[in-house]
Amino acid sequence: MTRQPVPTVCILAGGLGTRLGDSLASQPKCLVKIGDRPFLDYQLELLARHGVTNVVLCVGHLGDQVEELIGTVRFGITVRYSHDDPGLNGTLGALRKASPLLGDYFLVLYGDTYLRVDYAGFARDWLASDLAGGMTVLHNRGCWDTSNAVYSEQVRRVVRYEKGVADPAMEWVDYGLGALRRESLGVVSEDESDLALLYRELAARKELFGFEATQRFFEIGTPAALAETTAFLTGDAESPLLITDEGLPMGQPTHRPGQDVA
Repeated sequence: MTRQPVPTVCILAGGLGTRLGDSLASQPKCLVKIGDRPFLDYQLELLARHGVTNVVLCVGHLGDQVEELIGTVRFGITVRYSHDDPGLNGTLGALRKASPLLGDYFLVLYGDTYLRVDYAGFARDWLASDLAGGMTVLHNRGCWDTSNAVYSEQVRRVVRYEKGVADPAMEWVDYGLGALRRESLGVVSEDESDLALLYRELAARKELFGFEATQRFFEIGTPAALAETTAFLTGDAESPLLITDEGLPMGQPTHRPGQDVA
């Protein structure tokens, strides 16, 4: 059987990295050093191992540095760039601006996260669902941060998604990897700039496929998270599954993916 290619992955890497303080005054967050390599290098290497061949990087703050360092081919991945307008576009605005490069359907992740999930399996199952969007979710049950999704395992759909709402019925949390058909970008008003609002609307319309992740993610949004991610990626720490057999969290992340992404 011929292996189906993974769709283009759009990486939202235009954030300012304000939680990391002065360390990013002269470089984009995605280029912060992990050992002797930029974080984005690890992210692209992971995607290559999962069969990704095309990436679009949405860059903003000092984005020219990213393009100069990463170039147009990395780990066999063709890399293209979409630069935010002055003042930043927000996550949804960045996707709209990049849409001519993305094709009819694509995956979306944030430039500050290292997500160990089955990218090809997620893409395959989402496309087979014929739904407008997809979201990877983790069974969080309020163990860290606020859960923000209701996921039906029976129909594999996120039936409710809303950030910043404390509701016991919302036991799942957005894992950080999504999927969209290009036409779905028009579901919400052009004035909306937050990708989370599009996901919320797709969930309300029963158009958001769900895919369960089981391994914790790593991210670089805060100094503590950066230190932990550095330890993991450089081989100085073990990485347990996030959920134990008893349903308890292990190695809790410090915040959700993409919190600092503009």
